[in-house]
Amino acid sequence: MNGYYSLGLTDRDRIDASFGGGLPRGSLVLIEGGHGAGKSALTQRFCFGFCETGHSVTYVSTELEAAGFVSQMRSLSYSVVSHMLAEQMLFLHADVDTRDRMDGQEASLDGREMLTRLMNAETMWRSDVVIVDGFDSILLHDPRFEAISDENDEDDLMQNLITFFRQVVTDGTTVVFTVNPESLSPNTLRPLRTVSDVYLDIQTKSVGSEIRRNALVRKFGGMGEQVDDSIGFTVQSGRGISIVSRTVA
Repeated sequence: MNGYYSLGLTDRDRIDASFGGGLPRGSLVLIEGGHGAGKSALTQRFCFGFCETGHSVTYVSTELEAAGFVSQMRSLSYSVVSHMLAEQMLFLHADVDTRDRMDGQEASLDGREMLTRLMNAETMWRSDVVIVDGFDSILLHDPRFEAISDENDEDDLMQNLITFFRQVVTDGTTVVFTVNPESLSPNTLRPLRTVSDVYLDIQTKSVGSEIRRNALVRKFGGMGEQVDDSIGFTVQSGRGISIVSRTVA
């Protein structure tokens, strides 16, 4: 790995400084968290910062379609329309609900093989940074993964995926995944955690009407500047992500 992709916006928030000046080039970044933990908001902030500092980004979402993504980014004051129009940013919606076609018939296995389609989408891997928000949903809806997970035999498939991702990052592309650990087995999570260069575990705690979010830094390989063991943050409409100095007790 050589250098970093800056998270930018240094005159607006403390995200870049909190993450050591950016994410290392050519790294695999795993972000875990339960439903509502703030994984998407954090990666959306990363995405906007990368774009603002001149890096190209591919953002894959399993939840949002293009219009919803643009609306969500605007609500956080992370408008990316100009970056999308300039083709600096590529947004893709991964429609994981492909089992049933619009005509009521069940889709073919080829049409449902999300992992193969993901790996064969050559254009998306040409960006400086590729963010796959909801990677666990892609895994869980792939028929090959469905078949082997029933037998607790995910190792070979996960190793093939890791080999592919390692080839992608060799050229300097940084790949960011978000997953909900509650939806995946230990056999699936273990290799992702082991191979990741940066591993963030977002934990939450409700205090009154407030949700306190804390990103535990389980691993941060090749950090340049100091990265704390935990990074507290809030998500606010109209403001986006803000770093706060507190921990989840």
